[in-house]
Amino acid sequence: MKKILFAASESVPFIKTGGLADVVGSLPKYFDKDKYDVRVMLPKYMCMKEEWKEKLQYYTHFYMDLNWRKQYVGVLIYEHEGITFYFIDNEYYFNGFAPYGDMYADIEKFAFFSKAVLSALPVIDFRPDIIHCHDWQTGLIPIYLDNFRFGTEYYRGIKTIMTIHNLKFQGTWDTKRVRDITGLPQYYFVPDKLEAYKDANYLKGGIVYADKVTTVSNSYAEEIKMPFYGEKLDGLMNAKANCLSGIVNGIDYKEYDPATDQHIEKNFDIDNFRKEKIKNKLALQRELNLTQDSHTMMIGIVSRLTDQKGFDLVAYVMDELCQDAVQIVVLGTGEEQYENMFRHFEWKYQGKVSANIYYSEPLSHRIYASCDAFLMPSLFEPCGLSQLMSLRYGTLPIVRETGGLKDTVEPYNEFEKTGTGFSFTNYNAHEMLATVRYAERIYYDRKRDWNKMVERAMAQDFSWGNSAKQYEALYESM
Repeated sequence: MKKILFAASESVPFIKTGGLADVVGSLPKYFDKDKYDVRVMLPKYMCMKEEWKEKLQYYTHFYMDLNWRKQYVGVLIYEHEGITFYFIDNEYYFNGFAPYGDMYADIEKFAFFSKAVLSALPVIDFRPDIIHCHDWQTGLIPIYLDNFRFGTEYYRGIKTIMTIHNLKFQGTWDTKRVRDITGLPQYYFVPDKLEAYKDANYLKGGIVYADKVTTVSNSYAEEIKMPFYGEKLDGLMNAKANCLSGIVNGIDYKEYDPATDQHIEKNFDIDNFRKEKIKNKLALQRELNLTQDSHTMMIGIVSRLTDQKGFDLVAYVMDELCQDAVQIVVLGTGEEQYENMFRHFEWKYQGKVSANIYYSEPLSHRIYASCDAFLMPSLFEPCGLSQLMSLRYGTLPIVRETGGLKDTVEPYNEFEKTGTGFSFTNYNAHEMLATVRYAERIYYDRKRDWNKMVERAMAQDFSWGNSAKQYEALYESM
């Protein structure tokens, strides 16, 4: 039986700020229980919902040196859906209204967490074969592990994997302070280890010391070897190329299932979507005060409204797009300029554009179920989950060919009658607009081809079971 410990800064259902939480909370459930004992370790944030906090049970506590400070480390335990979760408790570090605050505090907080994860292992009597670290917040674990190996037999032979969910976030601070916080010897603070461009860089250290490095799609694993996507670590990514691989995230097929979804007007599946899916569109048009018309092509957007997600392209051609026979439904928050841009177009094109500048899980499900197409023109996208949800609900994604979008959406080919969506290559507003208009043409003039594509989209399997098998193969290779 192989023992695996996931170490991460967030996980559903306890605490979530982004896609990382979905991975950490969902993936462990899908491993073969006879071969793998997978457990998860998280910080116990004060800002977790009470309903979860009161379920956690005290397990043990001890004191740990963090350089010149002695810190309390509490360990709480809770079993959720068959998976054991451990929570590292220290009110000084994990108070506050959100899991992340300013970078200076986070640097110390996650140094404490990384060291506490390793220090807790002998105490909870779980010695993993592999520690699977997620993102920069756990980047120090492979380094501390290397450092611990000198002192004690216990830590020898434990392997580590570093998974990069988004290379943009690296956890950097000035070297002198990080040395003082972590208590790590000077030996680690050099350019071929923890240091990058004169600063200490947690993610870089984790990548250097991990036995394997993964990221969340094959294309992203290739892209980050190039300067444009490499966020100044492209040289390191090329150096680690022999142990770098990409495994696409999944989505929870029980939670996102048009046949049983409680949030949507009318359930449907691959056999009856031609009749039933349209009822969701009419219901959403009523709910959002859009013109009631089952024939109008409806385009959905559920996203953080930021540059990374390609909204500068959308802003550039939005007026032109609104001249077409389409309706546009937007859900999300983000940069003020994009929030206001969508509000403006809702005011200018009443009945055609609906701008919902907030976040709502139930409404996101209704958008996935109701729209005909889903627009995702990202500048870069390590994996992306929205396109997987759209495919599941038979809403055809229109995406830019980058990262996970390129790996999961097969562009329509009208001659071979293949494809599950539409895509464009260059980061260019009019290339995007041309692709949207091509999709409109297929939708209006070749409805049979469109419906066949919906069928193929709904038949795709991007469930976690698929990803778990690839991770199992990775664990075996170690």
